[in-house]
Amino acid sequence: MTRSKKQRGGRAGKSRDDDDRGMLEKSDMKNERFSSYYKAQRIIPEEEWDQFMEALRRPLPTTFRIAGSREITHALNDAIKKTYVPLLSDVIFEGDVVPPPSRIPWYPEDLAWQFNVSKKVLRKQQAFKKFHSFLVHETEVGNISRQEAVSMLPPLFLDVQPHHKVVDMCAAPGSKTAQLLEALHSQDTATATSIPPGLLIANDSDSKRAHLLVHQSARLPSPAFMVTNLDASIFPVLRLPVTTTDPRRGVKKSPNQLLFDRILCDVPCSGDGTLRKNIGIWKRWQPMDGNGLHSLQTRILQRAMRMLELDGRIVYSTCSLNPVENEAIIAAALNSNPEFQLIDVSAQLPQLVRRPGTSSWAPTVNRTINTTFKTWDAYNETLTEEQQADSKMSETHWPPINAESLQLRHCMRIYPHLQDMGGFFVAVLERKPRQSSHINVAAKRDAEEAEINIPEAKKVKLDLGGLPEPQQSASFPPTPKSEDDSSRPLVLDTVEADVQVASDTKKATFKGKPKLSDPSFKEMPYTFLEPNDPTLLSCIDQLNLTASFPSSNVLVRNPEGDAVRSFYLTNELVKAVILNNDYTRMRLMTSGTKVITKQEAGRGLEAQFRVLGEGLPVVLPYIDPSVILDAEFATLKTLLMTYYPLCTSFSDPFRSVIENRSPGSHIVRFPAGQSNDSTLSHDLLLPLWKSNVSVTFMIDKKAKSALSLRLFGEDITTAARDGGKKAPQTSQLPQNSGDVAPDEGADNEDEDAILEDEGDNKIEL
Repeated sequence: MTRSKKQRGGRAGKSRDDDDRGMLEKSDMKNERFSSYYKAQRIIPEEEWDQFMEALRRPLPTTFRIAGSREITHALNDAIKKTYVPLLSDVIFEGDVVPPPSRIPWYPEDLAWQFNVSKKVLRKQQAFKKFHSFLVHETEVGNISRQEAVSMLPPLFLDVQPHHKVVDMCAAPGSKTAQLLEALHSQDTATATSIPPGLLIANDSDSKRAHLLVHQSARLPSPAFMVTNLDASIFPVLRLPVTTTDPRRGVKKSPNQLLFDRILCDVPCSGDGTLRKNIGIWKRWQPMDGNGLHSLQTRILQRAMRMLELDGRIVYSTCSLNPVENEAIIAAALNSNPEFQLIDVSAQLPQLVRRPGTSSWAPTVNRTINTTFKTWDAYNETLTEEQQADSKMSETHWPPINAESLQLRHCMRIYPHLQDMGGFFVAVLERKPRQSSHINVAAKRDAEEAEINIPEAKKVKLDLGGLPEPQQSASFPPTPKSEDDSSRPLVLDTVEADVQVASDTKKATFKGKPKLSDPSFKEMPYTFLEPNDPTLLSCIDQLNLTASFPSSNVLVRNPEGDAVRSFYLTNELVKAVILNNDYTRMRLMTSGTKVITKQEAGRGLEAQFRVLGEGLPVVLPYIDPSVILDAEFATLKTLLMTYYPLCTSFSDPFRSVIENRSPGSHIVRFPAGQSNDSTLSHDLLLPLWKSNVSVTFMIDKKAKSALSLRLFGEDITTAARDGGKKAPQTSQLPQNSGDVAPDEGADNEDEDAILEDEGDNKIEL
């Protein structure tokens, strides 16, 4: 299997489907096998078939949503409603009326929008060009997510709360992950990020796509976030510290297993629901793609069932129309684990037009759309023993005899002709209430431990020798249930590092040189600093952090645990996961969020620390309020327009205040209010760097441009005036002077590429 080679997320270049759209006429958008197969499935009423096919041939609207975890969302939404919609309401381009953006009716709080215009309009028509620039810059800083409408659905049905333990099993490229992270941070304020008690693990089996998740996470920094690079179908057991009060001790062999409250299984699929944007599928669609993915999809969902808390919830979704990848997977999983049931969520999002799942489908056994076999047995009888061994088909490809009783109608099917969206499938699963379950304990154990056939190549063989047993960490709230994973083929024995958590240290250490589970994993380890680490204490003192700063949750990325340059911050739960699991076995790509960096000074001078722009919302609640500078609107405008304005160029009182401050990192606050040319709806706090004679904002250039567009309706930054030319910058403080600030960040990327939506988990075979 190879993933779609469509370029994503700010990368230049055209995809194969981009080329196809230029070459493929609407009349050529047809595939006889596609039509024959889906007519045989009877998922579309006959009287709607032509509407369905015609909708598939139309380009998708451009859709985006406002990031929901920040109070700034309402300011941005108001800007769209009150500024851009009126501006774009009477646009005529080349003789045609161009419709303005409109809200997506079913999305909560009117925070999702769509518009349907060509790239030519966006590039040539001035009003839309301005709107496009606004979207691009706000997307870059994480305030807007360019995302297909149907892709927004699974996180909404998952219903994540700040205290939940969440895992996104197949997370890349990250648009749904961002939604989940926003829900985890629903208590954030306009200026500060909360530290939620829960966590979100974003996982993807492809290392390059997992690195993309790391990049995306910078848009919404979170101490509760982790990225792993694992095969979701054999996601390993993760451990938490065992506590003496854990009610599960003595009941199960794994009382300290980390179980999740919410699991998203947006699994790899054939992707024919994306025909409207991936039009190359018209040429190459064939039904065996879905047949080949059926086993993997089933194993991922079954693995998720074993990882779920008693009162947890799983959302399974695909961008495929194929019942073999949808209802067949749900039926197979429910029959393998009778504890679970489908949940009726038809009352949620009432303005979403959807169709119920089907209980009857007809898989094809070859590319010629042979759907004549009504049962697995009927098909299997026609095969020789050698053909049976080579066949990709299994009994679960067909509807089970109890399909009706599984209530597959509670699944949701989204079709393009219903609300001008892509094709999609969503199912919500939970455990049955205990009082209504008549399954005895032995049957439950049999269901939990039911064997799933895994190809030998898929089984991960770990050398568990050489690792000592861990000492128990400080007490941590237990999870209410664990599973006996000792005999399951999908669950790997835990590889636990020797973790020493004494009263005076929080640093994970190994006795001797440990034998890691996966020596091929080349990411740097995660080491928590001791709260009394001299470098950390110096940092806390320089940045005027209060005693409430969680210094025991600061980690660095090097084997020795030296505070070399960057400091990351995690919450207690993420810390517990790191300390009680081998990071190579987890294939942990990132954890927590980078908040502070160290700048080496000249010989004999003390190193300087600064709060990163993306880390400020996390650190802000711990900064002594008395050291925060106040400034007026004119100062903000000057700092946006000029790279390094001299301190003497400002008016009092800011000039006097900044001249009296020592060189280094500072925080400046611009109070909410109105000026002649702009309005601040809430206090704006930004990191500032003062050299000997000048000051500068320590935020990314793209963040500067987004802020300028938001406040003044135009990009007044130096980068914009210079036409995107790189400004002089340096990554470290100069050896003999304080006149140059550290690196502010990269230049803007290609705008057209940035605005492209994030792809779904489509796979090509």
